[in-house]
Amino acid sequence: MSQPANSSKPFCSSEAANPSADYALPAPLLDLLSQYLQEQVTPTIEIDPSQLAYRWVGGRTGHLKPLAVNLFLSLDDLHGIDTQKSKLVQNTRQFLKGYPANHVLMTGTRGAGKSSLIRALLQAYHSEGLRIIEIARDDLQVLDKIRAAINKLPTDCSCRYVVYCDDLAFDGQDESYRALKSVLDGSLDSEQDKLLVYATSNRRRLLPQMMKDNIDIYNGQTDEVNPYEAIDETVSLSDRFGLSLTFHPMDQQTYLHIVQHYLDLEQQRISASIDTDIDLDLTGENLPDNIRADALRWASERGGRSGRVAYQFSRYWSGKTQLEIADGKR
Repeated sequence: MSQPANSSKPFCSSEAANPSADYALPAPLLDLLSQYLQEQVTPTIEIDPSQLAYRWVGGRTGHLKPLAVNLFLSLDDLHGIDTQKSKLVQNTRQFLKGYPANHVLMTGTRGAGKSSLIRALLQAYHSEGLRIIEIARDDLQVLDKIRAAINKLPTDCSCRYVVYCDDLAFDGQDESYRALKSVLDGSLDSEQDKLLVYATSNRRRLLPQMMKDNIDIYNGQTDEVNPYEAIDETVSLSDRFGLSLTFHPMDQQTYLHIVQHYLDLEQQRISASIDTDIDLDLTGENLPDNIRADALRWASERGGRSGRVAYQFSRYWSGKTQLEIADGKR
């Protein structure tokens, strides 16, 4: 049988059975598409209530990494921040009981005990269901997915989760803070009873505030038609934390008291771990003059007094003393 005159090529049954064969993408392009999708899609997040703490690692496509938590630090070990500590404990206890509680922003001087309070809270209340998920500022885009994973936990799960973000601050071009704003207060499902955000920052407003905000901003200082709206934007994030705790520099007496407390703890630890008693020269209620002078010099060299500086000095002094005893110099 002759072929129709208007036919330019013979009929192929395989092409009729697979009409998309002519449109298949090259294998290298398919590999690139597959890689791109893997980089953009967050894997399924699973949370084990028996795990005390997690840390998010790996960016957008990362996962929750279980943490082996050291629970040696107690709330009683934190001195000089009694007011902030009592307010944070009260808010956390309300949360664990299922009562209304607030997201918390802790700001102020560095080394004052903001991060230590989070660790001490876990030590004190993990048996009552407190769990911690640590997340970095750059990973806030997955915060909503973490919230969804917590919502999927069984209804009879008694655990409550604090999402902890340390050293939280943003520059003027960073848009990731908007994801945090939505979770704190703004999205339709932002209110829930099993997740709170506790954040620490050295910057009270989290977003930068400019000198032009303190002068007549209508006097050619900005190109914005409504400049006060830009100022409102810089404070809107911090305002969404219901509880704000400010940490101030400590006085000399408080600093020396913290030094002595940590040295006492170190001496107790050493005495419990070995048979031989090691004396760290701690006699009476006050620090010996030599330790006191060294502690003040240590703080001066580091630019100020804080709980962190006191802890670092106690490690320096106790380690130096133990080494001298081991070398037979004492």
